Amino acid sequence: MLVAYRHPMHVEEAAWIPDEVTLALMGDAMLGRGIDQILPHPSDPQLYERFVGSAKDYVALARRVNGAIGEPVGVDEIWGEAIAELGKPAAALRIVNLETSITTSATPAAKDVLYRMHPANARCLQALGVDCCVLANNHVLDWGRAGLRETLRTLDAAGIAHAGAGADAREAAAPAILPLAPAARVLVYGFGLANSGIPDHWRARHDRAGIQGLEPSPAALASIARRMRAHRRPGDLVVASLHWGGNWGYRIEPAQRELAHALIDVAGFDLVHGHSSHHAKGIEIHRGRLILYGCGDFINDYEGLSGYGAYRGDLAVAYLARCRVADGALQSLTLRPYRIRRMRLQRVDAADRAALQSILDRESAPLGTRVILHADGELAAHAAR
Repeated sequence: MLVAYRHPMHVEEAAWIPDEVTLALMGDAMLGRGIDQILPHPSDPQLYERFVGSAKDYVALARRVNGAIGEPVGVDEIWGEAIAELGKPAAALRIVNLETSITTSATPAAKDVLYRMHPANARCLQALGVDCCVLANNHVLDWGRAGLRETLRTLDAAGIAHAGAGADAREAAAPAILPLAPAARVLVYGFGLANSGIPDHWRARHDRAGIQGLEPSPAALASIARRMRAHRRPGDLVVASLHWGGNWGYRIEPAQRELAHALIDVAGFDLVHGHSSHHAKGIEIHRGRLILYGCGDFINDYEGLSGYGAYRGDLAVAYLARCRVADGALQSLTLRPYRIRRMRLQRVDAADRAALQSILDRESAPLGTRVILHADGELAAHAAR
């Protein structure tokens, strides 16, 4: 439904904004290493990890566990049914955390685990219909600042907005601006916290490319709020997308929850999109606004790796958040689950759907949220009553 809104600077003209918008929010798209190897234009597979020397080894592990993986696969094949299920009209916009550098750079950062996708494979993001890639994470500079700059150029050429990293501090701090209607937009701000493994020297400076960091403090929140007010106008829905916390474990630290609340209460964000955990975590609806503490990986090359199976990191989740544009209030939240198998997203069966519901309801209940499984198989979350 559309409603009339008169812009304060042009009161004589009637503009139109939607009453509501549905955003498809996904966690980490880990498109480097094994995923990059099965796409049409694989990068040099050499790795610098302690026990793995080639990205092809991750493909071999997945093949050993789950069977044949035809190579190359089309850029659309890795997403399976998600392309149809997350496109329009299901969601107006799609936002992911892109946890890889898109580059041909041959100069690795001084770290063990590196993610790189060949620029020619970036078409996979277009195939999914991604509108915005958040880049403030601990892998976007895996191939140096040259790799980051190429990532930015590649996304720009593909027509995909990005947030949280840039050629300098000003660009890294600027929001991705996603149009909805003549007088309505979604603004996405990307932030990376040190507790997710981001080195301090990766931060952007006035004369240096990098990511936008965030050290929680009243001064930092006040600065963010001032910058946001400079961009925000009536009809805007504003998203804080944060790479924070460790990779495994359901615990939400009190400081993390405090920051999420402050981003809504103090800084004025409408929605908190958290990622870094390799599995889905608890969900909170705070003062009517959605907080996703950990969306989990939306795609990865972890098949065949052992030790964390109880977390069900093989279950990828897309969060369809329907929000009121006027004030950002969450109207409904639908969870669309997939299973990562043979390095593709596949439909989940009834057992996997029930397992995900049980985990997320257990972890969300202490946050005042219930996750339910409807008779038709749909997963949804709502504030407990």
